Amino acid sequence: MHMDAKTMLEQLVAPEFPVRVDAHGVARVGNTRVGLDSVLIYFQQGATPEEIAQDFPVLALEDVYAVIAYYLRNRAVIDAYLAELARIGERNRMLWESDPATQALRQRLRERIASNEV
Repeated sequence: MHMDAKTMLEQLVAPEFPVRVDAHGVARVGNTRVGLDSVLIYFQQGATPEEIAQDFPVLALEDVYAVIAYYLRNRAVIDAYLAELARIGERNRMLWESDPATQALRQRLRERIASNEV
C-alpha cells in the first residue's frame, strides 16, 4: 500500500498513549490490568521506566516510556486524575472502616490476636 507524505507524517506525529479506560472507568496501561496510577506513582517515587517494567512484567517497556512522556506533557490533567483517584480511595476507605461489619471483623481479629489463635 502506498502512502503519501502527509499520511506518513500524520502517523509519525500521531500521539501514542497506550492507555484505555476499562468498564469501571479506571485507566489501564495497554491491554493489562495495571493502572495508570500505579505506573505514575512509581515514577513519581523515582523509579526509572526500566524498573517500572521490571516490577510490572506484563507492561511493555515502550508503553511505560509512552505513559511517562504523556504524563510529562500533560502533568496538570494527569495530576488532577490522580488526585481524584486518591479522593475516591479515601472516601471508600472511610466508608469501609465505618461499616459495622468491618468493625465487628476487626474486633474478632483483635480478640484472636490477643488469645494467640492467629
